Amino acid sequence: MQITHKQLSRVDLVAVNGRVDASTAPQLQDALRSIFDERRFRVVLDLSEMSYMSSAGLKVLLAALKEAKRWNRGDLRLAALQPQVHDTLNLVGLLQLFKIYPNTVEAVGSF
Repeated sequence: MQITHKQLSRVDLVAVNGRVDASTAPQLQDALRSIFDERRFRVVLDLSEMSYMSSAGLKVLLAALKEAKRWNRGDLRLAALQPQVHDTLNLVGLLQLFKIYPNTVEAVGSF
């Protein structure tokens, strides 16, 4: 898995490439935590190149969403989900928790 981070003026864009499973989820968690540690709480996750997400990845997303929204500081938004990742979120009932956009341009512009 590869993680790319771009700090834009109003939002941080994090692109995830590959599989997020039990062995790679801590890397994603560390990347998101470093953004939050800089007191930046508006994050867009570009999942256009993510091929798989396990329950460990879902746990990281939920924790990041909770941290971003704490005290109305920001939000974690998802962009360009692959069908299998979308199906996973739907299967476990998490689709309604996240704001999901068809591409990163719309997701970044939504802030």
